[in-house]
Amino acid sequence: MGQAVNHDHYPDHYTTDILKAVKTIALVGASANAARPSYGVMQFLLRKGYNVIPVNPGLEGKEILGQRVYAALSDIPRAFDMVDIFRNSDAVAGIVDEALSLPIKPSVIWMQLEVRDDEAAAKAEAAGLQVVMNRCPAIELRHD
Repeated sequence: MGQAVNHDHYPDHYTTDILKAVKTIALVGASANAARPSYGVMQFLLRKGYNVIPVNPGLEGKEILGQRVYAALSDIPRAFDMVDIFRNSDAVAGIVDEALSLPIKPSVIWMQLEVRDDEAAAKAEAAGLQVVMNRCPAIELRHD
């Protein structure tokens, strides 16, 4: 069972431990535009050795940084450890619901800077997932 976390202040080890444990990341809201933050973060995570699966219904079947783009989490043909959400906060509940409906659930829901949904976070935690809100994995890894 996931443990409720104070999402206003994470212990130092919390995000670090998550980023050491995950290997495959589904990046929801991935962009093919190099000027977009999601592109830069995806590029950084790939360089750090993570497997990154871009999710963007408008780019389905294309590639971003050599990685095939899927329309939805449920379209990804393999398991992934973490969902990194690069969408507005109002999209989070639907993404979390989709992640929780997968046959093999991810272990982490990560919401990017300025993305927060406490209700969706509580639902994910109740299902045993770890949650990070309003943080960027690329920034966390640079501080590691």
